[in-house]
Amino acid sequence: MTTMNAVGWFDIYVNDLSRAVKFYETVLSTTLEEMGDPTGESQMMSFPADMSAYGAAGALTKSPHGQPGVGGTIIYIMAEDCAVQESRVADSGGIVISPKFSIGDFGFVTLCQDTEGNMFGLNSMK
Repeated sequence: MTTMNAVGWFDIYVNDLSRAVKFYETVLSTTLEEMGDPTGESQMMSFPADMSAYGAAGALTKSPHGQPGVGGTIIYIMAEDCAVQESRVADSGGIVISPKFSIGDFGFVTLCQDTEGNMFGLNSMK
């Protein structure tokens, strides 16, 4: 049996989808894509992903089922050098909680808060 990664999908809950999309597109220098919700209850904008490949993909989600905020779950978004994305956070309306720091053999991490109040991490090997 092949070992699988623990995460298969993530939702980052938001109150203002347009504001959150602008924040993540600016910080990550990427484009999010509109994604349909089969239930019709949520509005979703997905991060770039190969949906046919196994692994974690996810979306910004405005839904009655979840609310944004700092809690016990942190999503770490991969980057070439997390200092680059970190430098865009404040100008995009977010907060750098912990600037880039070493996590030993696992590279470096920056902890941030987005425009919706969600804490998230940036992770890189540089």
